[in-house]
Amino acid sequence: MLILLPVCRNLLSFLRGSIQFCSRTAARQLDRNLTFHKLVAYMIAFHTAVHIIAHLFNFEFFWDAQLTNDTSSLPYVLSQIGNNDNASFLNPIRNNHTSPTLITFTTIAGLTGVAITLALILIITSSMEVIRRSYFEVFWYTHHLFVIFFMGLVFHGYGYDRIWMFRGSRCFNHSDTWGEDGSDCAVPEFAGNPPGTWKWVLAPMILYVCERLVRFYRSHQKVVITKVVMHPSKTLELQMKRKGFRMEVGQYVFIQCPSVSRLEWHPFTLTSAPEEDYFSAHIRIVGDWTEALYQACGGDRTEPQEAWKLPKVAIDGPFGTASEDVFRYEVVMLVGAGIGVTPFASILKSVWYKHIQKNQEVYTKKIYFYWLCPETQAFEWFADLLQSLEGQMNDKGMSDFLSYNIYLTRWKETEAAHFRVHHEAENDPITGLKQKTLYGKPNWDNEFTNISTKHPGTKVGVFLCGPPQLGKALEKQCLSHSEADTQFIFNKENF
Repeated sequence: MLILLPVCRNLLSFLRGSIQFCSRTAARQLDRNLTFHKLVAYMIAFHTAVHIIAHLFNFEFFWDAQLTNDTSSLPYVLSQIGNNDNASFLNPIRNNHTSPTLITFTTIAGLTGVAITLALILIITSSMEVIRRSYFEVFWYTHHLFVIFFMGLVFHGYGYDRIWMFRGSRCFNHSDTWGEDGSDCAVPEFAGNPPGTWKWVLAPMILYVCERLVRFYRSHQKVVITKVVMHPSKTLELQMKRKGFRMEVGQYVFIQCPSVSRLEWHPFTLTSAPEEDYFSAHIRIVGDWTEALYQACGGDRTEPQEAWKLPKVAIDGPFGTASEDVFRYEVVMLVGAGIGVTPFASILKSVWYKHIQKNQEVYTKKIYFYWLCPETQAFEWFADLLQSLEGQMNDKGMSDFLSYNIYLTRWKETEAAHFRVHHEAENDPITGLKQKTLYGKPNWDNEFTNISTKHPGTKVGVFLCGPPQLGKALEKQCLSHSEADTQFIFNKENF
């Protein structure tokens, strides 16, 4: 009943927009939909194992009851009921030659049980992080076995559970008199239960069908690619337009390219600002689907691609995340790891536009930006944005508005030698920025202490898009440094 609800992203987006005016905390919980989806899946897997083990014991009891051949044994007597044609029975093992395997593959309950168990095994194994990241297409296609899972689940209980229609508990221990003349103890009759699962899953299935209809409608709305930018280190930027498209900072969309695959939708963070007349996404080329999109957009060609030759794309979204709350805080910490920096591109752009336009609804007075990256190539596409913001803020006399710290967490010996030679240069040798790149990982305890000292009596919004380990470390720091006068509020992106 619960497994489909967390993946109804349009429903969750509607609910989040509806309740955030009443409770921002409750709205943030909806951002953990995938975590809840995984927890429900783990419980389904656990109880499936319990269910199968119980059936193995049950078949053993059925088999023993049929082989006992003791007329004084109630299980044996019950097993003999229904030997006549079309008579009701309790024990599915009808004789000594009937095996559990035959029952499994010749009954509706058995066949559907095997089908939904195999589907569940494939879904769970392909959902492991190593498979999902390396072979996303395998994860995507096997996950759609949920259709077989639900169809089998609805019919699984048909005719298997047996109801004992019996009058009087005193007849229980007098099986030798059942059905005899002068005895009011009739032979027990058994009947199968009708399927009941549909009562639990019907409403979520209807909601999910409506969700897919909304996605289908959106997939047929015209999207125009206005510009394609090939950034270094094989990062593709798509600038697009769609009639009626509205976004907020840090939101994400699902992108489909029919010429690559008609079934696959992949999530990408929007890197444009709401104030711009287009929306954009930066796509890192790391898999088969992104590689095919890269080639379709002319990424492997040296000459410019004509606009009419660009592939058609479909967009589902945008969908809200915790980053929409960034302007509600006077002081903001933004922490991005690797490609996780993409939602903050939108935030930094939007903050700058709002200050230029003197938007009175912006409470943000100070932004601390931290970017942790394992390789120098990842800096290249984002450094251009930071250089632009750095120059514009200096021109406007707002150099103190944004403090940014960029950390390189891994480097080669040849790169280290180059960094030492050019360390005294005016601009950083990696990013070209005035602010020099730092090496290693930040001391979060010192960072939180410094911010708390500089901004007493302030609520500081901490926003992260990165790995779970980093999230746990930041959440721990938020709890330990939230004193009476300074409070750190932790937010984590959920994609």
